[in-house]
Amino acid sequence: MGYGNVSERLRQPPQVGVSVVILALDPDSEHGRLWLPLVRRVRQPFLGCWALPGGDIRGDRTLAQSAYEALESTTDLHPSYLEQLHAFGGPDRSRGGLPMVSIVYWALVGEAEAGDFAERDNVRWFPESDLPSLDIAFDHREIIAYALARLRTRIEYPDIAARLVGPTFTLRQLHGVYEAVTGTVLDLPNFRRKMLASGEIEETGETLREGRHRPAAVYRYVPRRDAGERPYAYALTGDRLAELDARARSAAAAMSPGPGASSGDDALSALTTV
Repeated sequence: MGYGNVSERLRQPPQVGVSVVILALDPDSEHGRLWLPLVRRVRQPFLGCWALPGGDIRGDRTLAQSAYEALESTTDLHPSYLEQLHAFGGPDRSRGGLPMVSIVYWALVGEAEAGDFAERDNVRWFPESDLPSLDIAFDHREIIAYALARLRTRIEYPDIAARLVGPTFTLRQLHGVYEAVTGTVLDLPNFRRKMLASGEIEETGETLREGRHRPAAVYRYVPRRDAGERPYAYALTGDRLAELDARARSAAAAMSPGPGASSGDDALSALTTV
């Protein structure tokens, strides 16, 4: 059924789809940096622009299953961490078409999981620093900024950082994750003391030689018994969500290319201060 004009289309029930922001650490970066896979659109609207992996929501799938299926079919990734991030909607998303609501998930991918990624002509990894120069479809720039902001509000908890480094890690590797996510230089001795005092990591009994350094102890994440009582950042109030939305919009604008656009460093600063 067709709709004669824009106002008629906007009064129709929205289409609902699912999108996924997949975040990982670039294994080829000496100092660690965040990157994510994007898909080049092969049809209008936004033909040739980059977009988040996504797809339809099927009646015989849960939302999470639909999100997992979308990222798996697009990237061949099988992340162990997938969580619903936020719902994005509004009449300005439709570009004159039917209204659209996106249920967005985010996935954190460890180094071993990232090795499963199948790069194709229309599917590529991009470092966070490249985002300002990319033509990104729909409001996906804002969605990516929101996901990065959420990651930075949650990185203080070792379980989130451990998702990006893998099931086992050295403290130096974990330190690299924190620096990559926050974009700040962290004192390594102080970081070691904080992590060891957290009660959320334990030695595996193994060691790993890192460059010229002596063999380092290997750790794994172990949940604290009282972890459920901690004020995790995803238990956000309405005011905090509104603040996060505002900061994400500001960071998304800073990521936008074109005259008068802010630099990627401005976007990083806007997100790091959440």
